[in-house]
Order: sequence, then structure tokens, then C-alpha cells
Amino acid sequence: MAAPRDLAFDPWDPAFLADPYPAYAELREQGRVRYFEPTGQWLVAHHADVSALLRDRRLGRTYLHRFSHEEFGRTPPPPEHEPFHTLNDHGMLDLEPPDHTRIRRLVSKAFTPRTVERLKPYVRRLADDLVAGLVEAGGGDLLRDVAEPLPVAVIAEMLGIPESDRAPLRPWSADICGMYELNPGEEAAARAVRASVEFSDYLRDLIAERRKNPGDDLISGLIAAHDEGDRLTEQEMISTCVLLLNAGHEATVNSTVNGWWALFRHPDQLAALRADHSLVPTAVEELMRYDTPLQLFERWVLDEIEIDGQVIPRGAEIAMLFGSANHDPAVFADPSRLDLTRRDNPHISFSAGIHYCIGAPLARIELAASMTSLLERAPTLRLAAEPVRKPNFVIRGLEGLAVELG
Repeated sequence: MAAPRDLAFDPWDPAFLADPYPAYAELREQGRVRYFEPTGQWLVAHHADVSALLRDRRLGRTYLHRFSHEEFGRTPPPPEHEPFHTLNDHGMLDLEPPDHTRIRRLVSKAFTPRTVERLKPYVRRLADDLVAGLVEAGGGDLLRDVAEPLPVAVIAEMLGIPESDRAPLRPWSADICGMYELNPGEEAAARAVRASVEFSDYLRDLIAERRKNPGDDLISGLIAAHDEGDRLTEQEMISTCVLLLNAGHEATVNSTVNGWWALFRHPDQLAALRADHSLVPTAVEELMRYDTPLQLFERWVLDEIEIDGQVIPRGAEIAMLFGSANHDPAVFADPSRLDLTRRDNPHISFSAGIHYCIGAPLARIELAASMTSLLERAPTLRLAAEPVRKPNFVIRGLEGLAVELG
């Protein structure tokens, strides 16, 4: 499937996937909105538009709270995909008010600034242990050895998933997230359905166990939660746990490896960071902006809107290009330059509006902890082999990042 001849945006082209940012610049120059025939979506590439549309209540992550598939002019998903959609459609990421409001209010109690701040020592100890293992081995795969196990362990600990049960979490997450790519094929759908069934079955059993023997974990808290008479249904609880795990580590894993790959390609910035660890907070923000882990976020048009004179009808789908918005020169001075001292950095890597990432404070703590630990304990860390980029567009990451100690 190829892009239109006059459009450099081609999310199936390996050259584009390697570096989509020049194509984004071209797309921004062509106007504020552009229809993309291969996916049937309206592409929005400017920071101001993306930021505004994320807050526009005429758009929604779902339309099923107002319309049937038929009323909205959409074809229902195939019956064989039902386990995935049942799981996905009951999580707050794909719900709109009032259900979204109710679930987010309950879950947000686990992500208050005070609660997240209390996790800092645990996250730092875990990061130190993982980095110590990498150093002792003289190097390894930064993704497998540090980036991946850290956020998986943190969110699993919060949920109360026993250590002995954690091995399948990342594969389940990866298979489910495969459905968020553009036009996923039947093989990807089959993997997502299988993972949805297995993950849901596991959580259903764990919830039953927590009902009998509650702990101080998030699942036990959700079971017991009362909030002005509101409760989570069991399916909402299962979907919420899966969402927290998926969102809680997919972005963090990819931010870590994308970030270190960028640092290795910019030795002057890495040297500055090694010389001054107080740059870590701004470095985390800049690396998330520079190579955005989630490149595209979709919204359904619930009520007709107009962008720059172009009417976009109800039933259409808008693709907001986060990676492009984060490189918009109207907002970021010299956006193609990696600048770890950048202070004015209103990136939208955590989204905006009612769907702003509930775990953003935790993600920042995790990213800062792993970066600081690597700077302190592995000051001579260097690239051991050129990484291979995953053949994905929406969720941007690497297959691995081989490193060694100099």
C-alpha cells in the first residue's frame, strides 16, 4: 500500500519509519489537514491543531456512547475479533464521559502526586539493581535488561501481580498493542485476540483471589472502591488493569531506548548530560519530544468540524500526528536539534484533555530513575551495534539496543 505520489507520508515505507520527521515537515507545509486515502483518515500535523483537537468534545475516542456502528456509517468489527474489542472498549482510554469520568476518578486515586512520590525509592532501587546487572555483565541489551523490566515490575507491583506470574505480561501487551497500528492484518488481529483472552482469564482469576484475600494493591483497591456510589464492573476492572499495564510500560520502554539511541547519535549532548546530571529532568522531556514514542492518536468526528476551511463530516476519523506536532517550528525553536537544556517544551507526548496520560508522573519518575542510574553506574556506556527499528509506525521503538561498557 503506497502513499499518494505527492505525499511523503508513507507509514509502511522503511525509509519513512527510520526517520519520519522530514515527511512531517513537508506535510505541515502543505496545509493544516490532509486526507490520507490508504487509511481513510484526515491527517493533522500542526501542534496548535493537535493540541486543540485533543480537547475538542466534538471528537471522541469512541462513538458507541452516541451511535451504533450503522448510524455512524461504520462496519462493526468481525465477530472473531470480539475478545479484543470487549477488552479494549471497556478501558478508559477508549471511553467517553460519563463512563470515562467515573473510571478515571476511581483509578486516579492510585496516581496522586503523593502516591507516585512514595514510589520513587522503590523505582530507583529497582533501576539500580537492573543497571548493576548490566554493568556486571559488561553490557547487554538495554531494552531487555533495563528498559523493559523496570516499568513492567513497577506497574505489576502496583496491581499486585505476583512476580512468578509476570513473564507473559510484556508479550500479551505487545500482541494487544499490535491492533493499534494502521490497518493491522489478520495475523496481528489473531495474536491480539489470543492475548486478550489469556490476559483477561488471568486477571479474572486474580480478581477472584483478591476478593477472598484483599491486599494493599490497586486491584484490591478497585474491588473495594466506592466513589459516590460508583463502582467498576468486573469487565471494566479487567480492561483498566490491561490498559494500565500496556500504557504504563509500552511508552516508557520505547522512550528509554529511543532516548538512548538519540543520545548515542548526539555525543555532545550525552557528554553534557554526563557532566551535569541535573539536566536529567529536561533531558527526559526533550528526548520524549525529539523521538516521540506514540506517533499517532486517533479521534472519531462525532459532530461536524471545520479545519482551515475544510469541513470534516460526522463519521470521519482524524489522525493526530504527535511526532509532527512535537517538531513544529511554530512552537519549538530549531525542532530538529536535540537540546537537553530546552526549557520551553510543551510537547504532547502524554496527550492532552480528558485523555491526558494518567500515569505521566510515574513515567517521568521511571525514565529519570533509569537515566540517572545509567549515568552514575555506567558512565562509559556506549553503543555496541546499530539497532534495528521495529516495523511499526504508531508505537515507535527498537527491536533492541545493544550496549557495552567502554
